[in-house]
Order: sequence, then structure tokens, then C-alpha cells
Amino acid sequence: MAWILQLETSSKNCSVALSHQGQTEFLLEEAHEQYSHGQDLHPLIQKLMDQAPIELKNVEAIAVGKGPGSYTGLRIGVSAAKGMAYALDLPLIGINSLELMAHGAEPTQQGYYIPLVDARRMEVYTSVFDQKLNEIRPTQALILEQENTFLDLNPDLPHYFFGDGTAKAKPLFTQENFYFLEAPLFPSAAHMSSLAFEAHQNKAWESVAYFEPYYLKEFMITPPKKKTP
Repeated sequence: MAWILQLETSSKNCSVALSHQGQTEFLLEEAHEQYSHGQDLHPLIQKLMDQAPIELKNVEAIAVGKGPGSYTGLRIGVSAAKGMAYALDLPLIGINSLELMAHGAEPTQQGYYIPLVDARRMEVYTSVFDQKLNEIRPTQALILEQENTFLDLNPDLPHYFFGDGTAKAKPLFTQENFYFLEAPLFPSAAHMSSLAFEAHQNKAWESVAYFEPYYLKEFMITPPKKKTP
């Protein structure tokens, strides 16, 4: 009877969930512009477990959104997941955060389902899924361009975009077969349950010692502005 604790911190959304046999049973999440996951994550986990019918020691695995996304957010979430997995001697499961978003979109019609996670400037993290949630284009960092972005896909099928990167995409994506979904805006631990359960059943576990977030790009530090005399 697999209970899995699930963490997702790759975006502004700090999200924790507890699933049972692949179904989300408990969920807590908070979205902040300030990315305050360092102070929010562990209290959310404690509050979640206070609501649950089991104790943390009874969890059978720890799952975490591995990115791509915020460098700081990923570092906090993965560090917490690895720490608990090590301390409790539990398997660690890493789930692609874009795949979580595709599951959250709950595809019902034929077409392409395309999460867009805001990166810097006109760049997004993205991948492409079909209606059955098969990944047909791998995760990548993509610069949005009006003329050729996604035009290599079948133009006869609708393209459904979602995520916080849609704000920068809407002015460029004016094709008739391009649609924008209101949700999911961010990856959520709620959408991790079936994926985590399948991975656990197949023993597709990560190495607690060597697992690292899927940063996709190197962390860039913006130098401070020089003060004018």
C-alpha cells in the first residue's frame, strides 16, 4: 500500500502532496513571487503530515519534481527530498516538472500539449506531449520567435499552450490552431501521483547520493549595478 510524499519547488509554487496507490490524498501549496521555498517547504510538509492518517516514517518513497525550472527552487526541493530519503532510508523518485504540467492539463482532445515555463527574457523551458501524454519533443530551453516556433509540428492539429511562459508567447503565437489554457500555470505535486507510483512500482529510483536537479541551463548571477558617485 504505497504512500508517497511528493515535493515540487521548481517554480513560484511550493507544493507538497501525499499520494496513496497513485492517487493524491492530501495537498498543500503556496505560490509566492519571492520564491520563499526555503522557509515554506518544511512547515508545509509538517502541516501536511499532521493531516495524514500515517506518520512520516510510514511513507514508502519520496518523489520530487526535478526540473527544469528555478535554480534556487530546485536546489531547495531536491535537497529536502534527498535529506528525507537518506534519513528514512527510502527510495528517491525524480519526475520531470514539465511532464507534471502536461498531466495537470488533463488532455481530452487530439493535439499537442505544450507547457511553457518562463525562463529569462524571451526564453522558456518547454517540451511537447500528445493527447496520450507521450513526449514527442524532449525538454529544451527555447527562445520564442514569431516565425518558426513550433511550426515544424503538424499544422492540422491544435496546439495547446499552458504555464507562466504563455504571457510572453501570446503576442507571438497568433496562428488559428494555437490555443492557450488557463491551467496549469505551475507544476504541482498533485499531478505527480500516478507518475511517482509507476516509477516506484518499476523501481525506477534515483541515487540518493548522486541525484541532481535538471537545471537545463547553468545558473547565471547578475552582477550588482555600480553605484554612481
